[in-house]
Amino acid sequence: MKKKVLVTVFGCLIILCGFVGISQVLPKQKPIVVETVNDNAPSNEDKAPFEVAAKGAVLIDADSGKVLFQQNAHEELPLASVTKVMTMLLVMDAVEEGKISLDDQVTISERAASMGGSQMYMEVGEKHTVKELLKGVAMASANDGCVALAEHVAGSEEIFVERMNKKAQELKMQDSHFVNTNGLPVADHYSSAYDIAVMSCALYEYEETRQWFTTWQDTITVGLPGKEKEFGLTNTNKLIKQYSGCNGIKTGYTSDAGYCLSASATRKDTHLIAVALGCETSPIRNAEVAKMLDYGFANFETKVIAKKGQTVEEIVVERGNPQKLCAVAEERIAVMVEKGNTDSIKTKVVLSESVKLPISKGDRIGRLEVYGTDGDKNNVKLGEYNLLASSDIRKASLKMLIERKLDI
Repeated sequence: MKKKVLVTVFGCLIILCGFVGISQVLPKQKPIVVETVNDNAPSNEDKAPFEVAAKGAVLIDADSGKVLFQQNAHEELPLASVTKVMTMLLVMDAVEEGKISLDDQVTISERAASMGGSQMYMEVGEKHTVKELLKGVAMASANDGCVALAEHVAGSEEIFVERMNKKAQELKMQDSHFVNTNGLPVADHYSSAYDIAVMSCALYEYEETRQWFTTWQDTITVGLPGKEKEFGLTNTNKLIKQYSGCNGIKTGYTSDAGYCLSASATRKDTHLIAVALGCETSPIRNAEVAKMLDYGFANFETKVIAKKGQTVEEIVVERGNPQKLCAVAEERIAVMVEKGNTDSIKTKVVLSESVKLPISKGDRIGRLEVYGTDGDKNNVKLGEYNLLASSDIRKASLKMLIERKLDI
């Protein structure tokens, strides 16, 4: 009789008072005092420690997008075949979304076969997989491959170009406008070193592309049935052989654009993207990009805080069934600081107040804020990252809540 009364009393208390939705199991961290950044402080451009022989250049941290060096980084310039970074990005987006497959057979149209410049010399009517065409674009800068892929994805190159500009807007590329898929000279077709770095980061997220970026030589069979022949592919990016850690991405050249390059390089946990536009020669282009990468690796380092899917915080959902839940990183969480400053990095988990039961696996339940030293400023927010639920959580029954409260 006494136990029934207690159960009833606690049941009423639960209904009237409720429970806290989500609470942390680990001790709360001490508050972080964030230093206010002066809006009138000199930009990175004003602090450029050296110059490069290019019309526009930028060096960024591929994880955070932080600009480490810039020189006319937002100047609108012709970009030649570096255009193909956006073309490949849209094709890979379509693959990820299930609209096309890497194994799809693409028939080469008359328009695609008529492209000049660097190409795979394909004939009208021959067929290639999306994967083969992407390899040709990545390695040999195939203009015909770009048009064939655009037609396969969008139905026409014109519609595909519209999507290129839409994608640029989504990526907040404010200095870009595309008119074709391959970068052959045409009016009103331009981008900036910074915008190219942004879309290069997005493309590099697709792991399938990395094997093409880093392959020096390969072959592909071209020609109509009965007339097939082997066509050699040689990577146009010589830095993959000349620079330690270089793993992409795309070269470009026309007489109006000069020599251009968007290069990716990784050493240990540090991943950099360097872009140079409008260089006078190919050796100068490669040397100036290497100079920027050398500067980045010598002066900055990356600290990985969590891998994608790694548990960042274990939390208790008081009214949940089950009661414990892991908050996991939505993406790789890594921050870059000047060398010697990794000890300054602090993190703070902020759980969402609006999370309601039931919770589904993958729901956003909070964020991880990362603070550290940036230049001469301490406790600056270096970034914030989404935390997701690791599993499904249902509402606990009233009986279960009462039993927990009574510890029975």
